[in-house]
Amino acid sequence: MSRMTDPIALWRNIVQAGGRQAYIAGQLEQRGFLVARRETDGMSDRELAQYKQSLKAEAEERRKLKREAWQAYRANHLVHLGEGVYWQDEARKDKWDLPHAEERAAENELPALDSPQQLAEALSLTISQLRWLVYHREAATRIHYHRFTIPKKDGTERPIWAPCKKLKAVQRWVLRNIVEKLVVHGAAHGFTAGCSVLSNARRHTAARLVVKLDIRGFFPTVTLPRVRGIFRRAGYREQIATLLALLCTEAPREIVEQDGKTYYIALGPRCLPQGAPTSPALTNVLCLRLDQRLTGLAHKLGWRYTRYADDMTFSLPEGHAGAPRLGTLLGIVKRIVEAEGFQLHPAKTHVARASSRQQVTGLVVNGDGKPRVSRQLRRELRAAVHRLQHGKPLKEGETLARLTGYAAYLHMSDPQRGAELLAALHAAAPQAR
Repeated sequence: MSRMTDPIALWRNIVQAGGRQAYIAGQLEQRGFLVARRETDGMSDRELAQYKQSLKAEAEERRKLKREAWQAYRANHLVHLGEGVYWQDEARKDKWDLPHAEERAAENELPALDSPQQLAEALSLTISQLRWLVYHREAATRIHYHRFTIPKKDGTERPIWAPCKKLKAVQRWVLRNIVEKLVVHGAAHGFTAGCSVLSNARRHTAARLVVKLDIRGFFPTVTLPRVRGIFRRAGYREQIATLLALLCTEAPREIVEQDGKTYYIALGPRCLPQGAPTSPALTNVLCLRLDQRLTGLAHKLGWRYTRYADDMTFSLPEGHAGAPRLGTLLGIVKRIVEAEGFQLHPAKTHVARASSRQQVTGLVVNGDGKPRVSRQLRRELRAAVHRLQHGKPLKEGETLARLTGYAAYLHMSDPQRGAELLAALHAAAPQAR
Protein backbone atom coordinates (compact mmCIF):
# COMPACT_ATOMS: atom_id res chain seq x y z
CA MET A 1 0.00 0.00 0.00
CA SER A 2 1.44 3.40 -0.95
CA ARG A 3 2.17 5.81 1.83
CA MET A 4 0.84 9.36 1.87
CA THR A 5 3.82 11.71 1.41
CA ASP A 6 2.04 15.10 1.59
CA PRO A 7 2.51 16.13 5.26
CA ILE A 8 -0.37 18.61 5.15
CA ALA A 9 -2.82 16.04 3.79
CA LEU A 10 -1.40 13.45 6.18
CA TRP A 11 -2.00 15.73 9.16
CA ARG A 12 -5.57 16.27 7.98
CA ASN A 13 -6.06 12.51 8.12
CA ILE A 14 -4.49 12.35 11.56
CA VAL A 15 -6.89 14.99 12.86
CA GLN A 16 -9.85 13.14 11.35
CA ALA A 17 -8.66 9.93 13.01
CA GLY A 18 -8.69 11.62 16.44
CA GLY A 19 -5.00 12.35 16.93
CA ARG A 20 -1.61 10.74 16.36
CA GLN A 21 -2.11 7.72 18.63
CA ALA A 22 -5.52 6.90 17.16
CA TYR A 23 -4.17 7.34 13.63
CA ILE A 24 -1.19 5.04 14.28
CA ALA A 25 -3.39 2.34 15.84
CA GLY A 26 -5.80 2.53 12.91
CA GLN A 27 -3.01 2.31 10.34
CA LEU A 28 -1.41 -0.68 12.08
CA GLU A 29 -4.71 -2.51 11.96
CA GLN A 30 -5.49 -1.47 8.38
CA ARG A 31 -2.07 -2.57 7.15
CA GLY A 32 -2.20 -5.87 9.00
CA PHE A 33 0.62 -5.13 11.44
CA LEU A 34 -1.43 -4.94 14.65
CA VAL A 35 -0.81 -8.11 16.71
CA ALA A 36 -3.33 -9.38 19.22
CA ARG A 37 -1.52 -9.92 22.54
CA ARG A 38 -1.53 -13.52 23.83
CA GLU A 39 -0.04 -15.57 26.66
CA THR A 40 3.15 -17.27 25.53
CA ASP A 41 3.33 -20.07 28.12
CA GLY A 42 1.59 -22.70 25.95
CA MET A 43 3.27 -21.75 22.66
CA SER A 44 5.61 -24.06 20.82
CA ASP A 45 9.05 -22.81 19.89
CA ARG A 46 7.90 -22.23 16.33
CA GLU A 47 4.74 -20.36 17.38
CA LEU A 48 6.75 -18.25 19.84
CA ALA A 49 9.28 -17.34 17.14
CA GLN A 50 6.48 -16.33 14.75
CA TYR A 51 4.75 -14.34 17.50
CA LYS A 52 7.96 -12.47 18.34
CA GLN A 53 8.60 -11.80 14.66
CA SER A 54 5.09 -10.33 14.32
CA LEU A 55 5.65 -8.09 17.37
CA LYS A 56 8.97 -6.95 15.94
CA ALA A 57 7.33 -6.08 12.60
CA GLU A 58 4.57 -4.21 14.41
CA ALA A 59 7.13 -2.23 16.44
CA GLU A 60 9.08 -1.32 13.32
CA GLU A 61 5.94 -0.20 11.52
CA ARG A 62 4.85 1.77 14.60
CA ARG A 63 8.19 3.63 14.62
CA LYS A 64 7.77 4.51 10.94
CA LEU A 65 4.23 5.74 11.51
CA LYS A 66 5.32 7.79 14.53
CA ARG A 67 8.08 9.37 12.47
CA GLU A 68 5.69 10.21 9.63
CA ALA A 69 3.11 11.57 12.08
CA TRP A 70 5.75 13.76 13.76
CA GLN A 71 6.91 15.09 10.40
CA ALA A 72 3.30 15.87 9.53
CA TYR A 73 2.87 17.59 12.90
CA ARG A 74 5.98 19.73 12.36
CA ALA A 75 4.81 20.67 8.86
CA ASN A 76 1.59 22.02 10.37
CA HIS A 77 2.85 23.38 13.72
CA LEU A 78 5.65 25.67 14.81
CA VAL A 79 6.64 23.48 17.80
CA HIS A 80 9.56 25.66 19.01
CA LEU A 81 10.79 29.15 18.10
CA GLY A 82 14.23 29.24 19.65
CA GLU A 83 16.08 30.24 22.78
CA GLY A 84 14.14 32.41 25.19
CA VAL A 85 10.98 32.55 23.07
CA TYR A 86 7.87 31.20 24.79
CA TRP A 87 5.66 29.27 22.39
CA GLN A 88 2.92 26.65 22.56
CA ASP A 89 1.07 25.34 19.54
CA GLU A 90 -2.18 24.90 21.39
CA ALA A 91 -4.09 28.18 21.35
CA ARG A 92 -5.11 29.07 24.88
CA LYS A 93 -6.62 32.16 26.44
CA ASP A 94 -3.97 34.44 27.84
CA LYS A 95 -4.51 36.98 30.61
CA TRP A 96 -2.95 39.71 28.44
CA ASP A 97 -5.36 39.14 25.54
CA LEU A 98 -8.04 41.78 25.05
CA PRO A 99 -11.49 40.61 26.26
CA HIS A 100 -12.95 41.00 22.76
CA ALA A 101 -9.81 40.90 20.65
CA GLU A 102 -11.51 39.87 17.40
CA GLU A 103 -13.90 42.82 17.65
CA ARG A 104 -10.98 45.22 18.09
CA ALA A 105 -9.22 43.75 15.04
CA ALA A 106 -12.43 44.13 13.02
CA GLU A 107 -12.78 47.77 14.14
CA ASN A 108 -9.23 48.39 12.92
CA GLU A 109 -10.14 46.65 9.62
CA LEU A 110 -7.33 44.14 10.11
CA PRO A 111 -7.18 40.72 8.45
CA ALA A 112 -8.62 37.91 10.57
CA LEU A 113 -5.67 35.84 11.77
CA ASP A 114 -6.67 33.25 14.35
CA SER A 115 -3.94 30.66 13.88
CA PRO A 116 -0.35 30.32 12.66
CA GLN A 117 -1.69 28.47 9.62
CA GLN A 118 -3.86 31.46 8.68
CA LEU A 119 -0.93 33.82 9.08
CA ALA A 120 1.34 31.63 6.96
CA GLU A 121 -1.28 31.44 4.20
CA ALA A 122 -1.77 35.22 4.28
CA LEU A 123 2.00 35.65 3.86
CA SER A 124 2.17 33.00 1.10
CA LEU A 125 4.42 30.86 3.30
CA THR A 126 4.40 27.31 4.57
CA ILE A 127 4.57 26.70 8.30
CA SER A 128 8.18 25.56 7.84
CA GLN A 129 9.06 28.83 6.06
CA LEU A 130 7.31 30.87 8.76
CA ARG A 131 9.27 29.01 11.46
CA TRP A 132 12.48 29.66 9.52
CA LEU A 133 11.80 33.41 9.43
CA VAL A 134 10.89 33.84 13.12
CA TYR A 135 13.25 31.32 14.79
CA HIS A 136 15.63 32.97 17.28
CA ARG A 137 19.21 31.91 18.02
CA GLU A 138 21.60 33.67 20.37
CA ALA A 139 24.56 32.56 18.24
CA ALA A 140 23.54 32.09 14.62
CA THR A 141 25.55 31.11 11.58
CA ARG A 142 22.96 32.70 9.32
CA ILE A 143 20.39 35.47 9.85
CA HIS A 144 17.79 37.15 7.66
CA TYR A 145 19.52 40.55 7.58
CA HIS A 146 22.63 42.00 6.01
CA ARG A 147 24.54 44.82 7.67
CA PHE A 148 25.95 48.05 6.28
CA THR A 149 26.64 51.49 7.74
CA ILE A 150 25.88 55.07 6.81
CA PRO A 151 27.71 58.15 8.17
CA LYS A 152 26.10 60.22 10.92
CA LYS A 153 26.44 63.98 11.40
CA ASP A 154 28.85 63.49 14.31
CA GLY A 155 31.24 61.48 12.11
CA THR A 156 30.35 58.06 13.54
CA GLU A 157 28.72 55.25 11.58
CA ARG A 158 25.07 54.23 11.92
CA PRO A 159 24.56 50.46 11.50
CA ILE A 160 21.70 49.50 9.19
CA TRP A 161 20.33 45.94 9.20
CA ALA A 162 18.42 45.43 5.97
CA PRO A 163 16.16 42.35 5.74
CA CYS A 164 16.61 39.73 3.03
CA LYS A 165 14.24 39.72 0.07
CA LYS A 166 11.74 37.20 1.47
CA LEU A 167 11.58 38.76 4.93
CA LYS A 168 11.28 42.25 3.45
CA ALA A 169 8.28 41.11 1.39
CA VAL A 170 6.69 39.67 4.55
CA GLN A 171 7.36 42.86 6.52
CA ARG A 172 5.85 44.98 3.76
CA TRP A 173 2.70 42.85 3.92
CA VAL A 174 2.53 43.38 7.69
CA LEU A 175 3.11 47.11 7.17
CA ARG A 176 0.40 47.56 4.51
CA ASN A 177 -2.22 45.25 5.96
CA ILE A 178 -1.81 45.81 9.69
CA VAL A 179 0.53 48.54 10.95
CA GLU A 180 -0.55 51.32 8.60
CA LYS A 181 -4.18 50.78 9.68
CA LEU A 182 -3.44 51.49 13.35
CA VAL A 183 -3.99 54.86 15.01
CA VAL A 184 -1.13 57.36 14.92
CA HIS A 185 -1.15 60.80 16.54
CA GLY A 186 -1.27 63.89 14.33
CA ALA A 187 1.97 65.16 15.88
CA ALA A 188 3.89 62.32 14.21
CA HIS A 189 5.25 63.53 10.86
CA GLY A 190 7.78 60.82 10.06
CA PHE A 191 6.85 57.88 7.82
CA THR A 192 3.13 58.68 7.71
CA ALA A 193 1.04 59.33 4.62
CA GLY A 194 0.86 62.99 3.65
CA CYS A 195 3.61 64.02 6.08
CA SER A 196 7.29 64.80 5.59
CA VAL A 197 10.20 66.78 6.98
CA LEU A 198 8.55 69.80 5.32
CA SER A 199 5.19 69.36 7.07
CA ASN A 200 7.08 68.81 10.33
CA ALA A 201 9.10 72.02 9.92
CA ARG A 202 6.13 74.06 8.71
CA ARG A 203 4.49 73.65 12.13
CA HIS A 204 7.31 75.65 13.75
CA THR A 205 7.67 78.79 11.62
CA ALA A 206 7.49 82.27 13.23
CA ALA A 207 8.78 81.09 16.61
CA ARG A 208 10.31 82.96 19.56
CA LEU A 209 12.00 79.75 20.66
CA VAL A 210 12.59 76.37 19.02
CA VAL A 211 13.57 73.47 21.27
CA LYS A 212 14.81 70.21 19.75
CA LEU A 213 15.20 67.01 21.74
CA ASP A 214 16.31 63.52 20.75
CA ILE A 215 15.36 60.11 22.13
CA ARG A 216 18.42 58.00 22.89
CA GLY A 217 18.60 54.53 21.30
CA PHE A 218 15.11 54.87 19.84
CA PHE A 219 14.79 51.62 17.86
CA PRO A 220 16.80 49.41 20.27
CA THR A 221 14.51 50.59 23.09
CA VAL A 222 11.48 49.10 21.30
CA THR A 223 11.99 45.45 22.25
CA LEU A 224 10.05 42.30 21.36
CA PRO A 225 7.56 42.53 24.29
CA ARG A 226 6.67 46.12 23.37
CA VAL A 227 6.14 45.21 19.71
CA ARG A 228 4.03 42.21 20.74
CA GLY A 229 1.98 44.60 22.87
CA ILE A 230 1.26 46.73 19.81
CA PHE A 231 -0.24 43.78 17.96
CA ARG A 232 -2.19 42.65 21.02
CA ARG A 233 -3.76 46.08 21.45
CA ALA A 234 -4.55 46.01 17.74
CA GLY A 235 -6.76 42.97 18.37
CA TYR A 236 -4.59 39.88 17.91
CA ARG A 237 -4.23 37.17 20.51
CA GLU A 238 -0.99 35.94 22.04
CA GLN A 239 0.01 33.45 19.34
CA ILE A 240 -0.38 35.77 16.34
CA ALA A 241 0.99 38.79 18.22
CA THR A 242 4.13 36.82 19.09
CA LEU A 243 4.69 35.74 15.48
CA LEU A 244 4.13 39.24 14.09
CA ALA A 245 6.52 40.69 16.67
CA LEU A 246 9.19 38.12 15.81
CA LEU A 247 8.82 38.93 12.11
CA CYS A 248 9.43 42.63 12.85
CA THR A 249 12.33 42.34 15.32
CA GLU A 250 15.89 41.06 15.48
CA ALA A 251 18.60 41.10 18.12
CA PRO A 252 21.44 43.59 17.67
CA ARG A 253 24.38 41.40 16.69
CA GLU A 254 28.13 41.34 16.48
CA ILE A 255 29.75 39.55 13.56
CA VAL A 256 32.48 37.17 14.79
CA GLU A 257 34.83 35.00 12.74
CA GLN A 258 36.02 31.78 14.40
CA ASP A 259 37.64 28.69 12.88
CA GLY A 260 36.78 29.89 9.41
CA LYS A 261 33.06 30.29 10.22
CA THR A 262 31.01 33.45 10.61
CA TYR A 263 28.81 33.80 13.69
CA TYR A 264 26.21 36.47 14.44
CA ILE A 265 26.21 36.87 18.22
CA ALA A 266 23.21 38.51 19.89
CA LEU A 267 24.24 41.49 22.02
CA GLY A 268 20.84 42.09 23.59
CA PRO A 269 17.12 41.38 23.30
CA ARG A 270 15.26 41.40 19.99
CA CYS A 271 14.18 44.92 19.01
CA LEU A 272 13.21 46.96 15.97
CA PRO A 273 16.07 46.86 13.43
CA GLN A 274 16.95 50.12 11.72
CA GLY A 275 16.45 49.09 8.10
CA ALA A 276 13.23 47.06 8.31
CA PRO A 277 10.27 48.70 6.53
CA THR A 278 8.02 48.05 9.55
CA SER A 279 10.22 49.72 12.18
CA PRO A 280 9.38 53.44 11.71
CA ALA A 281 5.63 52.87 11.47
CA LEU A 282 5.64 50.63 14.55
CA THR A 283 7.36 53.36 16.58
CA ASN A 284 4.66 55.82 15.52
CA VAL A 285 1.97 53.45 16.80
CA LEU A 286 3.87 52.81 20.01
CA CYS A 287 4.36 56.55 20.62
CA LEU A 288 0.63 57.37 20.42
CA ARG A 289 0.33 58.01 24.16
CA LEU A 290 3.70 59.80 24.28
CA ASP A 291 2.54 62.15 21.52
CA GLN A 292 -0.82 62.67 23.23
CA ARG A 293 0.83 63.62 26.52
CA LEU A 294 3.43 65.90 24.96
CA THR A 295 0.83 67.60 22.76
CA GLY A 296 -1.32 68.22 25.83
CA LEU A 297 1.65 69.64 27.73
CA ALA A 298 2.64 71.91 24.84
CA HIS A 299 -0.92 73.20 24.47
CA LYS A 300 -1.16 73.92 28.19
CA LEU A 301 2.08 75.94 28.20
CA GLY A 302 1.37 77.72 24.87
CA TRP A 303 3.93 75.78 22.80
CA ARG A 304 3.66 73.69 19.60
CA TYR A 305 4.87 70.08 19.36
CA THR A 306 5.76 67.62 16.60
CA ARG A 307 7.82 64.44 16.38
CA TYR A 308 9.75 63.05 13.42
CA ALA A 309 10.95 59.54 14.38
CA ASP A 310 13.16 60.12 17.44
CA ASP A 311 13.42 63.91 16.94
CA MET A 312 10.97 65.92 19.06
CA THR A 313 10.46 69.64 18.41
CA PHE A 314 8.72 72.27 20.55
CA SER A 315 8.31 75.89 19.47
CA LEU A 316 6.88 78.96 21.16
CA PRO A 317 4.99 81.19 18.68
CA GLU A 318 6.11 84.80 18.28
CA GLY A 319 2.70 86.04 19.40
CA HIS A 320 2.85 84.25 22.75
CA ALA A 321 2.63 86.99 25.38
CA GLY A 322 3.46 85.02 28.52
CA ALA A 323 6.76 83.77 29.91
CA PRO A 324 8.31 80.86 27.95
CA ARG A 325 8.49 78.59 31.05
CA LEU A 326 11.28 76.70 29.30
CA GLY A 327 12.53 75.00 32.47
CA THR A 328 9.06 73.72 33.27
CA LEU A 329 8.65 72.41 29.75
CA LEU A 330 11.98 70.55 29.71
CA GLY A 331 11.48 69.07 33.16
CA ILE A 332 8.02 67.69 32.46
CA VAL A 333 9.04 66.44 28.99
CA LYS A 334 11.85 64.43 30.59
CA ARG A 335 9.46 62.83 33.08
CA ILE A 336 6.88 61.98 30.40
CA VAL A 337 9.48 60.51 28.04
CA GLU A 338 10.89 58.31 30.80
CA ALA A 339 7.42 57.26 31.95
CA GLU A 340 6.76 56.07 28.39
CA GLY A 341 9.83 53.83 28.41
CA PHE A 342 12.34 56.10 26.63
CA GLN A 343 15.27 58.32 27.56
CA LEU A 344 16.33 61.72 26.26
CA HIS A 345 19.78 62.15 24.77
CA PRO A 346 21.24 64.91 27.00
CA ALA A 347 23.80 66.00 24.40
CA LYS A 348 21.17 66.56 21.74
CA THR A 349 18.91 69.12 23.40
CA HIS A 350 19.14 72.44 21.53
CA VAL A 351 17.39 75.75 22.10
CA ALA A 352 17.35 78.34 19.28
CA ARG A 353 15.99 81.86 19.59
CA ALA A 354 14.62 83.99 16.76
CA SER A 355 17.92 85.91 16.59
CA SER A 356 19.80 82.73 15.60
CA ARG A 357 19.22 80.11 12.90
CA GLN A 358 16.26 77.91 13.78
CA GLN A 359 16.30 74.56 11.96
CA VAL A 360 13.74 71.76 12.17
CA THR A 361 14.45 68.45 10.43
CA GLY A 362 17.12 70.22 8.40
CA LEU A 363 14.97 73.14 7.20
CA VAL A 364 15.31 76.75 8.32
CA VAL A 365 12.07 78.02 9.93
CA ASN A 366 13.02 81.60 10.94
CA GLY A 367 10.31 84.12 10.11
CA ASP A 368 6.81 83.47 8.88
CA GLY A 369 7.77 82.23 5.40
CA LYS A 370 7.74 78.60 4.42
CA PRO A 371 10.61 76.36 5.62
CA ARG A 372 13.66 76.31 3.36
CA VAL A 373 17.06 74.71 3.04
CA SER A 374 20.01 76.68 4.33
CA ARG A 375 21.89 79.13 2.11
CA GLN A 376 25.05 77.10 2.68
CA LEU A 377 23.51 73.97 1.16
CA ARG A 378 22.18 75.92 -1.82
CA ARG A 379 25.64 77.45 -2.42
CA GLU A 380 27.34 74.05 -2.16
CA LEU A 381 24.89 72.57 -4.67
CA ARG A 382 25.38 75.40 -7.16
CA ALA A 383 29.16 75.14 -6.80
CA ALA A 384 29.09 71.36 -7.37
CA VAL A 385 26.94 71.77 -10.49
CA HIS A 386 29.31 74.48 -11.76
CA ARG A 387 32.29 72.15 -11.33
CA LEU A 388 30.51 69.36 -13.20
CA GLN A 389 29.47 71.66 -16.05
CA HIS A 390 33.08 72.78 -16.52
CA GLY A 391 34.52 69.27 -16.39
CA LYS A 392 36.13 69.70 -12.97
CA PRO A 393 36.21 66.88 -10.37
CA LEU A 394 33.84 66.88 -7.40
CA LYS A 395 35.13 67.53 -3.90
CA GLU A 396 36.16 64.60 -1.74
CA GLY A 397 33.05 62.90 -0.36
CA GLU A 398 30.76 64.37 -3.01
CA THR A 399 29.00 61.95 -5.35
CA LEU A 400 26.42 62.43 -8.05
CA ALA A 401 23.92 60.34 -6.06
CA ARG A 402 24.38 62.44 -2.92
CA LEU A 403 24.08 65.72 -4.85
CA THR A 404 20.92 64.48 -6.55
CA GLY A 405 19.49 63.63 -3.13
CA TYR A 406 20.23 67.12 -1.85
CA ALA A 407 18.67 68.65 -4.96
CA ALA A 408 15.53 66.56 -4.44
CA TYR A 409 15.50 67.74 -0.81
CA LEU A 410 15.67 71.34 -2.04
CA HIS A 411 12.90 70.61 -4.58
CA MET A 412 10.57 69.67 -1.72
CA SER A 413 10.65 73.18 -0.23
CA ASP A 414 11.58 75.15 -3.36
CA PRO A 415 10.26 73.31 -6.45
CA GLN A 416 11.58 75.85 -9.00
CA ARG A 417 15.20 75.95 -7.81
CA GLY A 418 15.15 72.24 -7.07
CA ALA A 419 13.96 71.42 -10.59
CA GLU A 420 16.67 73.62 -12.11
CA LEU A 421 19.43 71.92 -10.12
CA LEU A 422 18.06 68.43 -10.81
CA ALA A 423 18.00 69.18 -14.54
CA ALA A 424 21.56 70.54 -14.39
CA LEU A 425 22.79 67.46 -12.50
CA HIS A 426 21.05 65.18 -14.98
CA ALA A 427 22.68 67.00 -17.90
CA ALA A 428 26.10 66.85 -16.22
CA ALA A 429 25.78 63.17 -15.27
CA PRO A 430 27.65 61.76 -18.33
CA GLN A 431 30.64 64.00 -17.54
CA ALA A 432 30.69 62.84 -13.91
CA ARG A 433 31.03 59.16 -14.88
